[in-house]
Amino acid sequence: RQIRGSVSSPFSLLLRDNYLDNGNNKMAIQQADKLLKKHKDLHCAKVLKAIGLQRTGKQDEAYALAQEVAALEPTDDNSLQALTILYREMHRPELVTKLYEAAVKKVPNSEEYHSHLFMAYARVGEYKKMQQAGMALYKIVPKNPYYFWSVMSLIMQSISAQDENLSKTMFLPLAERMVEKMVKEDKIEAEAEVELYYMILERLEKYKEALDVVRGKLGEKLTSELQSRENKCMAMYKKLRRWPECNALARRLLLKNSDDWQFYITYFDSVFQLIDESWTPPAEEEHSLEGEVHCSIEQAVKFIEERITEESKSSRPLRGPYLAKLELIRRLRHRGCNNEYKLGDPEELMFQYFKKFGDKPCCFTDLKVFVDLLPPSQYTKFIRQLLDVIPLSAAAENEVALPGDIKALQQHLCVVQLSRLLGIYHAMEKKQKLAVVRELMLRYRHGLEFGKSCLKTELQFSDYYCLLAVHLLLDLWLEGEEAAVWQCLTLLEEGLSHSPSNAQFKLLLIRIYCRLGAFEPVSELYSSLDAKHIQHDTIGYLLTRYAGSLGHYTAASQSCNFALRFFHSNQKDTSEYIIQAYKYGAFEKIPEFIAFRNRLNSSLHFAQVRTERMLLDLLLEANISSSLEESIKSMSLSPEEDDIPWKDLRDNRDLTVLFSWDPKDRDISEEHRKLSLEEETLWLRIRSLTLRLVSGLPTLSHTIQPKNSEKTAENGVSSKIDTIRALLQQLEAAVDSGKKFLEQKIQYPVLGPPPTRMAGFFSNGSCQCQTSLFYLVSDIYELDTNGLEDSAEIQERIGNSFKSLVERLTDLFNKCKGDLIEVRDGTLKTHPNLLENLVFFVETISIALWVLSYCDSVLRPFKSNLQKKKKKKKESSVAMPPVFTHFLDYVTELQTLTSNVIDHIKGLEIILTALKLEELSLKDTLHLQEEKKFTKTVQGKVQSSYHHSVQEIGELLKKRLDTIKKLKI
Repeated sequence: RQIRGSVSSPFSLLLRDNYLDNGNNKMAIQQADKLLKKHKDLHCAKVLKAIGLQRTGKQDEAYALAQEVAALEPTDDNSLQALTILYREMHRPELVTKLYEAAVKKVPNSEEYHSHLFMAYARVGEYKKMQQAGMALYKIVPKNPYYFWSVMSLIMQSISAQDENLSKTMFLPLAERMVEKMVKEDKIEAEAEVELYYMILERLEKYKEALDVVRGKLGEKLTSELQSRENKCMAMYKKLRRWPECNALARRLLLKNSDDWQFYITYFDSVFQLIDESWTPPAEEEHSLEGEVHCSIEQAVKFIEERITEESKSSRPLRGPYLAKLELIRRLRHRGCNNEYKLGDPEELMFQYFKKFGDKPCCFTDLKVFVDLLPPSQYTKFIRQLLDVIPLSAAAENEVALPGDIKALQQHLCVVQLSRLLGIYHAMEKKQKLAVVRELMLRYRHGLEFGKSCLKTELQFSDYYCLLAVHLLLDLWLEGEEAAVWQCLTLLEEGLSHSPSNAQFKLLLIRIYCRLGAFEPVSELYSSLDAKHIQHDTIGYLLTRYAGSLGHYTAASQSCNFALRFFHSNQKDTSEYIIQAYKYGAFEKIPEFIAFRNRLNSSLHFAQVRTERMLLDLLLEANISSSLEESIKSMSLSPEEDDIPWKDLRDNRDLTVLFSWDPKDRDISEEHRKLSLEEETLWLRIRSLTLRLVSGLPTLSHTIQPKNSEKTAENGVSSKIDTIRALLQQLEAAVDSGKKFLEQKIQYPVLGPPPTRMAGFFSNGSCQCQTSLFYLVSDIYELDTNGLEDSAEIQERIGNSFKSLVERLTDLFNKCKGDLIEVRDGTLKTHPNLLENLVFFVETISIALWVLSYCDSVLRPFKSNLQKKKKKKKESSVAMPPVFTHFLDYVTELQTLTSNVIDHIKGLEIILTALKLEELSLKDTLHLQEEKKFTKTVQGKVQSSYHHSVQEIGELLKKRLDTIKKLKI
């Protein structure tokens, strides 16, 4: 599309039907070939053919064709644009720079080619060359933007410089001098140029000069953002610790808008700073550059009271002044001097606030910040006081009093949320909690009447009642009430049927289904969330944590690819944002975009998904050693290379995405976040080392001449085994760290971060099995280098390893036995850990087969040599070394074990198919008639998901069994 507008007639045939645009790449190639027969030197046709080849997966041919054209150093716009598109699709932006470097040499006065060259450098982050290209462009066409492109490139050199001293002494001062030259010549034209000057001075820590710029004539150009000038002044005052100016400016801005919360915070900060510094205003001159300064608590109290008085005269209610009063009380209490200023009782102030704003959804979040001002002994009284002012009416005595309109409903919802936050519900007995759940669901269903006219994309007014009921049931589930979890799912599915766009319902369903081991409904729920851009990193963990561990291999592969698509496009997309920022002069955004890109490249979630996806692909694709080698090659995996930025790993997960009304002591804490990050990093290290060890197997899979150490070192295989042994040591160390971590027995809040699979990996024996298998590789390698004659001890060691492995694998299988769903006392009980154990078994047996395949590649040549000797000597019986017997016994036992596991899985399938859950009547007082439909749906989803899991696990194990049968020396 980018080319079509300016192509000349020879291309009309190729582009007439928009073949490339419509994805008809084969036809595009054919049409290009037709053109090239008539016009051999038609550069653009060659490149368009190359684009077609690239899109049909023929990257090498496409690259060769493109380089053929690039070598001619074309200067026609069509060829250059087409090559640019091709190189971007190849993810080779560095080739675009070479293209335009050549074009600029040939056409040195072209503004267009010079600007394309600058943008090409911007894509690859060549800041020094960008600076030079910007100045070259300015010399050809003296436009301000080009000059400031060069200045910005100097700032980027300072940001990316490893040596901070170099940044402060060379790059930034040079950028400052360049801008000062324009200032002196009165050539500053745009706001972006002033912003850039401010940015340089701020980075040089010349806060006084930056303040002068903002307050001076240049500052008048800062108009695009509301209060841009004032905000920059405030930032500089804070850096310079000029608290009088901070205070006076905040006061002045609050007089203009007494609802701007950020300025209340600055106002209070500055007041208390001035008090602590014993600052007093000068007797005669102005208090400060910004006017009058408040430097005492009395003035602050009076100022806030005045704002409340002013608010009462306002045409619309403002929350800021009332919350500011509570904030001032909190600060005075902290300083131990609240009582003497008689600002009022926080309980009464919060009650009055509720009366004024209780019908607004923000009322709860406003008061949540200040509930710690209430003494615990007053919690119940406070809640009763709030309830008393809500207009509720009951149809008959002993019935629940319900709101008559949306306003009353919102007020009541606010009180219910505060009750949960103050821990009133947590203190209740089981019966009381169940009664509250019934009442909340009654209120939820009654509230649906107010939302009959709501669109599908809108939330129902009473949705929070349903969510709060689910939170209470989750408490009961954690206390051992098994039926409560099914009730949670039932209520959430019911809620979702009325509010199909409610993200909280979907997120909770995802968490609970995953906790129960049912991944099938989760993929669809996550898709319907329609996560956008950065959310793939912040909430993607909810999906990918369970993607591979519950047996839904196809869905897991899709969800990993879905997440990785975002991360891979980030590099390209961010480059485009940076270019747009240069074009439109949004210079302050460029460092932000680069920081954003680095943050995503260092994302813990990105590293996890990449590692798990590769392990998953190997599991699904690599059935025998040759395909393992091919798979590892296609993934560009190398055991020596560790591409995870361990030191810079960033935890970008949003762990508060699920609403919580829990008190502080039950909510997710900073300590939980730190521990979760530590656990995730330890587990990632184990998984990454496992992947690298597996990727090292094919590098060993060829025979070495026995006892030929020189040849061994020569062909590089000895270094390969050294790499494997080093990785194995690292794995042992990571496992030890993991075990120490788990000794802490950390329990995260139910809505907090999900734990990793590390605990199961250790407890079910997978860890010991996998580690032993990698040690076996080392022994087999030793046998390969020593030969069969002098290796009785090694052979015995290998034989013992085989026996031990079969025992461990059998133990692992025993931990997979049992029913996934059982009915106990009329209640459904699930055992998702059995599914996770089965998935670990499949992974471990796969590693066992890859190791066996290596063993087979070592033993086969030995056996062949023995048979040749036997024929030469014409002896009927040449003694077979014991390692062959050990190997064949091991293969036979593995075959038997895998067959047993497949039979067990078939049994699970039969049980799951025969289980008639709809006939089950849950013995629970909460199970109302209208919920039965949703209960049936929920149970059906879990049953179907388990069935799907065991089917996929069974299919994969059958492939493994076929592989074992092929392993015969």
